[in-house]
Amino acid sequence: MALSQTLIRRLKDPKPFETIVTAPWLVSPASERTFEVFNPSTGELLAELPDMGVAETRAAIDRAAVAQPEWAGLTARDRSDMLWRWHQLIVLHTDDLAAILTAEMGKPLAEAKSEVSHAAAYLQWYAEEANRIYGETIAAPSLDRRMLVIKQPIGVVGAITPWNFPASMVARKISPALAAGCAVVLKPAEQTPLVAGAMFALAHEAGFPPGVVNLIYASEGDAVGRELCTHPAVRKISFTGSTEVGRLLMRQCSDQVKKLSLELGGNAPFIVFDDADVDAAVDGAIQAKFRNAGQTCVSANRLYVQSGVHDEFARKFIERVQTLSVGDGFQPDVAIGPLIDTRALAKIEGHVADALDKGGSVRCGGRRIDGDGTFFAPTVLTGITRDMRVAQEETFGPLAPIIRFDDATQVVREANDTIYGLAAYFYASNLSRVWRVAEALEYGMVGINTGRMSSEAAPFGGMKQSGMGREGSRHGLEDYLEMKYLCMGGI
Repeated sequence: MALSQTLIRRLKDPKPFETIVTAPWLVSPASERTFEVFNPSTGELLAELPDMGVAETRAAIDRAAVAQPEWAGLTARDRSDMLWRWHQLIVLHTDDLAAILTAEMGKPLAEAKSEVSHAAAYLQWYAEEANRIYGETIAAPSLDRRMLVIKQPIGVVGAITPWNFPASMVARKISPALAAGCAVVLKPAEQTPLVAGAMFALAHEAGFPPGVVNLIYASEGDAVGRELCTHPAVRKISFTGSTEVGRLLMRQCSDQVKKLSLELGGNAPFIVFDDADVDAAVDGAIQAKFRNAGQTCVSANRLYVQSGVHDEFARKFIERVQTLSVGDGFQPDVAIGPLIDTRALAKIEGHVADALDKGGSVRCGGRRIDGDGTFFAPTVLTGITRDMRVAQEETFGPLAPIIRFDDATQVVREANDTIYGLAAYFYASNLSRVWRVAEALEYGMVGINTGRMSSEAAPFGGMKQSGMGREGSRHGLEDYLEMKYLCMGGI
């Protein structure tokens, strides 16, 4: 039977702990508490999982701490080979993993398959990077000494992943940690834990030693996160989620001066200048705004369009948005799945209502879609001003506000006028403008004439209150390594 059918059937067993407790990557539950996982498209119960807390997290950390020295002591080639095997198993089971992902998160199956492939790409990348952890020698100031630098794994890593990309975020955090020689304790989002469980099953099949990869299921992240941040055996925390939670984790880690990687909220501007290719800009805006139903941290949140092309862009963009089909991710030709829950629906409705109260116009969509799922029609608003919530807050849904602008210098100032600095996009053809705007935007990632820029080979991360550190690329590996200077005298 396919992995997806087997996993979900076992999790829905009346005795859910029968297979869960014996999984090598899970500690035994300390209580009989459980929580439920639902399909946001249908409301169907998918699974009942053990609801873990401090005791289980502590036990998982202890297991990781025991496994850490042996894992760090392997050769880079050994760690690389295991990551390669895991990569190959992910590729082999792409369809199954995508089916689990669509069932628990709702995104269209084609998007889910693309995400699983992206996850596999991170494993492949860091399987290769594991062999490229280099030190250096330094010219000594005297003939009787030698100076050099080595890099060593930081130690046990606590990772917390979000619900919107539950497969790729697992791989993006775990693969560099494992490549560097770090054991990992992962807590996936409570809304989407099943694909993480399936990926860990494949990691076990790939041959990772006991205690190297550990999974914590929990309906609430507070207790688990606090234990990860305060336990002295955990040397690093990697978190993707809201800026509010990121601030909390920083405070909890501060007493131990624990190393952190944080990928937090965004408020991405998408700027279309008069000299842009309007058709290409429309294509890019559709990608940047409506992928994953707008539920991405790098989603275009504010669409600034210069007056000379505003009307043309708005007309063509609205025409495209009206063709986007909404529905269950398993149905053919569906472009947009559900929002993750009713709170997400309420937020987008609040943004629409606030914009209308302050003079904005709904050009298409603007309403939730009746049915069992948490669906919202793809929406375009015009007549947007800076005092509206939609221009100030991250919506995290299929809502595109179009803001007209005249002055190119002023629009960059407005784009930067936010506490966030994760991603930005702009379309222009004048080379001088391209360089000036790219350098002036206060964002960790800038898409120029493209609406999609994520890659395992590129550094992903933000500035300001969008986080610290980078994931992906060779830079992503450095966050899991400690630099040690060795000075040898008496030569």
